[in-house]
Amino acid sequence: MRVGSIGGPRQVLAAALAAMREGGIEVVACSRIRTSRPLGPSLRLYANSAALAETRFPPEEMLAALQDLEARFGRKRRGARWRSRPLDLDIVLWSGGMWHSPRLVIPHPLFRDREFVTGPAAEIAPHWRDPATGLTLRQIAARAV
Repeated sequence: MRVGSIGGPRQVLAAALAAMREGGIEVVACSRIRTSRPLGPSLRLYANSAALAETRFPPEEMLAALQDLEARFGRKRRGARWRSRPLDLDIVLWSGGMWHSPRLVIPHPLFRDREFVTGPAAEIAPHWRDPATGLTLRQIAARAV
């Protein structure tokens, strides 16, 4: 089932969070939604948020569930990298620490350098530690600004 046109980036994000809840991913906490400029050639503004979620899915199944959700919102994975997309869901950290497979690396390799990730993440889990650096999300967010 594909989600129809539901509005701008903030509405898409709110609808995606609701869809996560319906898909067996319990959203325990969610940061406020922030607007950010794109990385790369995309021209549109994006809405960013972080969610603390609980699920029975192991990391690779969680990734598959998130990618299925992105597809429902119209994301296409073919074509140019960094192009405009209606929804981009990433697994940044997880309670099991580090994970590495051909399809998925946790912590997300670039999250520490992206204020639009670290700011929202620190808002909902300021004391959560990055298993690679030992720094808290609050410390990482302070460095990313």
